[in-house]
Amino acid sequence: MKYFFTLLFCICVIFTTKAQLKTARLFTDHMVLQRNKDIPVWGWAAKNARVKVSLNGETVSAKADEDGNWKIWLKPMKEGGPYVLTVSSKKEKLVYSDVMLGEVWICSGQSNMEFAMRNADGYRNQQKIASKQAIREFDVPKKVSLQPEKDLQGGQWLKADTGTIGNFTAVGYFFAVKLAQHLHVTVGLINDNWGGTEIEDWISKDAMLTSPGLDSAAKTLPTDWDGLKARLDKQLKEYTYQKNPVVFYTADQLAAEPVSFFTNWPRGGAGTWQWQGRFYSYQGNGFMQRTIKLDSLYTAYNSVLRLGNTDADLSVYINGKQIKDLGTPGNYQIKLPAGTWKPGDNSLLVELRSEQKNPAWLGLGINGDPNTFSVHIADSTISLMDNWRLMADLSKPYHYDYQPNNTGFMLYNAMINPIIPYAIAGVLWYQGESNAGRGYQYRTALPLMISDWRSRWKDNFPFFFVQLPSFGGTQGSDKGSNWAELREAQTLTLQVPNTGMIVTTDLADPNNLHPKNKADFGYRLAGKVLSMVYNDTVGYHESPMYKTAEFKDGYAIVDFTNTNNGLVVKDKYGYVKGFELAGTDHKFYYAQAMIVDNNKVKVWCSQVLQPVAVRYAWTDAPAEANLFSKEGMPVNSFRSDDWKGITESNHYK
Repeated sequence: MKYFFTLLFCICVIFTTKAQLKTARLFTDHMVLQRNKDIPVWGWAAKNARVKVSLNGETVSAKADEDGNWKIWLKPMKEGGPYVLTVSSKKEKLVYSDVMLGEVWICSGQSNMEFAMRNADGYRNQQKIASKQAIREFDVPKKVSLQPEKDLQGGQWLKADTGTIGNFTAVGYFFAVKLAQHLHVTVGLINDNWGGTEIEDWISKDAMLTSPGLDSAAKTLPTDWDGLKARLDKQLKEYTYQKNPVVFYTADQLAAEPVSFFTNWPRGGAGTWQWQGRFYSYQGNGFMQRTIKLDSLYTAYNSVLRLGNTDADLSVYINGKQIKDLGTPGNYQIKLPAGTWKPGDNSLLVELRSEQKNPAWLGLGINGDPNTFSVHIADSTISLMDNWRLMADLSKPYHYDYQPNNTGFMLYNAMINPIIPYAIAGVLWYQGESNAGRGYQYRTALPLMISDWRSRWKDNFPFFFVQLPSFGGTQGSDKGSNWAELREAQTLTLQVPNTGMIVTTDLADPNNLHPKNKADFGYRLAGKVLSMVYNDTVGYHESPMYKTAEFKDGYAIVDFTNTNNGLVVKDKYGYVKGFELAGTDHKFYYAQAMIVDNNKVKVWCSQVLQPVAVRYAWTDAPAEANLFSKEGMPVNSFRSDDWKGITESNHYK
């Protein structure tokens, strides 16, 4: 009997090692397949093997090529399920259960699309009813690659339930709730995003090579990891040493230097170095220096130095003297006797000998907030959140944790190429924050990505995007606005056929890059999609868009589209805000405005007697902009001029 089981085990092992039939990772139990479109199913098998695929009463077969690649197309099917999808070849058979035919949408972009349900307003209420929602999600694993990959490294389809929706994309989930309710079908979300990423990460290299403005950069981007490391090394050294010779320092040497020594070091702040200049993806040791200017009165007091919630290994020096007792890692509170500080400029030097252990993703740096990252002396607290100088310690071993934005097209290669040509209804895109510094070039980049994906899928699918909401300052047009210029680029992308955009300047918190009211964004996206794709216009209205501006008699008359029922101002005093005027000198002034003829706006300003340009909501955070359609949709930001903006000279490198 023992011999029998040993033999059986060996046979199973041999069979397993010879098993070669598999499908792309997107095909799992609980998957959602796109209704009413040809359904591609693909994978790998032994070379020249005959593969059969069966679903909902249809069976189609195909022969694998010399490399074992196979692809089968099932005919379009209407919504329904659950079904069983079987894939077989000779003695091998794969069975996927609980398969639904419905609507499949890719949800892609950066952190606001990545933003998980568990962090969103309304999560607890949705969690209670999640199992009743006909929603499923496939979370594409995060990975970077310098070459196009054939398959994902993992992932599975999950049904919405109490224990699963916390990880779902919040914008996508609320979008799907509305879609499922209106269409009465299962909605599948392919959650394919990565926070902080630039759009160039998501475009194929071949597409970049065809685009003026991106082609020159694409030609010089590295094609292997050694080349990428060399490129990052060069950038880091140029950034930190200002193209001067590389010099290695010890902590003792630096501690003895006067504060003037550090003025050429790169500026930085508290938190991870990952998002500070060319330190992005650098993994190693480093130094942080901060100059603290004190009145002589404070030098006679005891003080407390707090270095945040960091558990990194570090050394601390004040005015050349090493502080021996640092307190407890994770809650450094260093008690300092009177006389530690001197009148005038004091040098605080921190040697970082390791990265953060918890949370590990923080990497190199010190994690804190104004209350836990400070010097407290007598009745005063000095925040240490900013005004630091940073320097990588290249004398110690270091490496790079390769990330998006190290070079272009890495996310297309690893996270988009492997899911093509999975049948989809369309794409939802929420990205742009990381491209705001190149807002003008986004006019090229976003349409290029749309055409790139459509050509790869061989499908002119609808593409919808979220316009950047309000975030940051409220500077006027004379200072310019990165975010306004990127919003303009998004608006211009509507010239690409079968695209749509939702205006969201009224939804977000100007002080929060990641607003938690994701339901507002998801529902507004759903309304737009239901209207454009599914001809369901119940309850949805378009945002008014700039049409023309007529200048005469010292004022401007601005006309809009999508104002059939007129405009309203959301202000308890009835004042229209958010407009600016300029004359031929290109100098803008805040202007008065009023609604005329129900759907136009008259704009005037005493400082501009002969206006030639008008702008509305032209700032990073147009919190005061208060012009809406009577249906409650915000008027899109715009400018009537085409004068050179502050991002026009900034190009992807």
